[in-house]
Formats: sequence, C-alpha cells, structure tokens
Amino acid sequence: MPVNTSELSPAPSLFSPVTLGKIELANRIVMAPLTRVRAGSTGIPGDLMVEYYRQRASVGMIITEGTYPDHASQGWVGAPGIATDEQAAGWQRVFEAVHAEGGRIVLQIMHAGRAAHPDVNGGRRVLAPSAIAIDGKTFTEKGEQPYPVPEAMTTAEAQAALEDFVAAARRAIEAGADGVEIHGANGYLLHQFLSPAANRRTDEYGGSPHNRARFVVEVVTAVAQAVGAERVGLRISPEISLADVFETDRDDVLATYGTLVDQLRPLGLAYLSVLHTEPGGELVQELRQRFGGKLLVNSGFLGGQTTREDATQRIEADHADAVVVGRALIANPDLVERWQGGHPENEPRPELFYVPGAEGYTDYPFLQAG
Repeated sequence: MPVNTSELSPAPSLFSPVTLGKIELANRIVMAPLTRVRAGSTGIPGDLMVEYYRQRASVGMIITEGTYPDHASQGWVGAPGIATDEQAAGWQRVFEAVHAEGGRIVLQIMHAGRAAHPDVNGGRRVLAPSAIAIDGKTFTEKGEQPYPVPEAMTTAEAQAALEDFVAAARRAIEAGADGVEIHGANGYLLHQFLSPAANRRTDEYGGSPHNRARFVVEVVTAVAQAVGAERVGLRISPEISLADVFETDRDDVLATYGTLVDQLRPLGLAYLSVLHTEPGGELVQELRQRFGGKLLVNSGFLGGQTTREDATQRIEADHADAVVVGRALIANPDLVERWQGGHPENEPRPELFYVPGAEGYTDYPFLQAG
C-alpha cells in the first residue's frame, strides 16, 4: 500500500518547534543555566538582569542561572535568590520582559549544599548529605577561602530543604515563570546525595543506589505536586566529577540514575536535561528511554563551545529533543538568527563572565539590519 507522504511529519530540525510539558518552544535551542553573579548583595534581579535575559528571548527556552531557594543554600557571591517576596518580584520583571519578546523562561532552583560557605551565605550553617568537605577553595566576600566541612543533614533538615525547593518553585510560578528546573547536577546538594563519594549516610538516604536517589525523587515529586509536573524539569550530570562529586563506577552510575528516572517516569515531567560528554552514548540514551519524556542535552560545558554544527547534529541524529547552549549565547544574544542565517558570531569574553556591570554581559553586539 503506497504511503501518503503528505501526512508524514517532517524530520525535526534545530529550528522547528517542540513542546516540553506545557511549555511550547519556537525552536530547539535552549539557553543553559549560566552563572553570571550580577544580582548584588540582595540577590534581587535588577535592571541589568532584566535586560540580559530580554536580549536572549528568541531562543526556544531560557533556563535561568542557578537561584538559591533559601539564604543558607547560596553558593556564589552575587547569585540571585528566590527565597523572599522581594527576590520573586525581581524575577517577575525578568519573566515579563522575556514574555514581552515572545520568549519562554524557566527558573533553575539550586541548593549549593557543601559548596556553600559562611562568608557567602551570611554566616549561616553549611549543610550536606555527609560531613565531607570539598578539597579546594571558593571565592567569598573575604577573598578565596577553603571550603568548610559541612554538617551532615538530619532527616528533619533534609525535609526542610525539600520544603524550600517547593516554596521556591511556587514563588517562581506565581511570579510568571513558564516552569522550574531542579538542579540535580554539577556537584551541588542533590548531586551530592546521588554520589557515593559525597554521601556516606547510613539512613534511608544513603548506601544503596536506590537510597541515594531517594532524596532527589522526593524533591522532584514534591515540586511536581506543588506546581504541576508539566512545568518541572530536572538537570543531572552523571559521571561528571565536579566539586569532588566523583562518579567513576559505570555500573553504580547506571543503577543510581536508572532508579532515579524509573521513579520519575510516572510523574510526566516536562523534561530531563543531561550534561554529559557523550549525549548520544549508551548511558544517556538508556536514561532517556527509561525516563520516557523529552530530553535536553548539553556537552559544551565540558570542553569547547557548542557550535551550530554540534547542535544540528544532536537533533538530526535524534540524540535529544533540544540542545542546551551556553557560551555561544553569552556572546550572541541573537544566536538563533545568526545560526539560521549562517552569520558570523561574536567571541565570548570569559574574563568578564563573573564581574559586576554591563560589560561582557549586555553589550555584545546584535547583527546589523540591512
């Protein structure tokens, strides 16, 4: 029987729309959550941040920089928060500016865990799954300081952190965010629970892969119940050893992240975002299959900038439903137009990534009309 080709959907491209839960994207280029530390001492997004995100609204979806859900969980000087109504009001201005340009934006909720420091979080306690410090230094208000030995969270303190995630998600959605992304990657609190190197607990949150995944499952489930699973994404970075969160045993990684996505699958989350060196490899693709929903991938953070060719190949090879892009979007607020038209790109200025002010933030040039 001949096939009616007029009824076949065209193969997706980098510039074709895609829907993630209740979030409709005009294209498959997603702005990575990029630490830019421009929120000052208050953690309230101001005019500069409003303009920065507004400029980049033509991407399919913006994922904001990591935003702390309570003051003790702040991991960076100048990081934004969503722990107070004032911070939420600042983010509301950002969301409104992006929406006015036709964009979509989700807020990434990030608890630093043992990557926090008393000289960053206002002298508050530093909590983590276990009392194991990161071997290294962090930048604080008093210059570089060694990471502190964190206090191991009690079960009640873990539950309080979960409630902070839920409260932050509610504030974000009420302020107008299209969704929230739970940060379970890059060596921060939820990743610390997943890793046997950072989690030496002997209670229900430690030991076996299932137990180490338990807290992340509980957090994501609670947030999904609070704001709707179709507006919730999760970011993970299996096998990526950042901030001493070592994951070197492939069997353990697959067992841990496999049980994680198996338990999250029934929720019907908007998406799973995976940072990995091999997005098309066996591990990521097995997790994708077991998750059963939309997959975002990102490998540029790990070595080299994501190029148009990289992103196109990911979509055309069906490695993912959308591609997360970082540095190219820092330097090119109109990256979608540049990639669609094959135009040259601005070069990023990494020496200005983490400094205050507009330089290297909102002053990258757009394509000239005409």
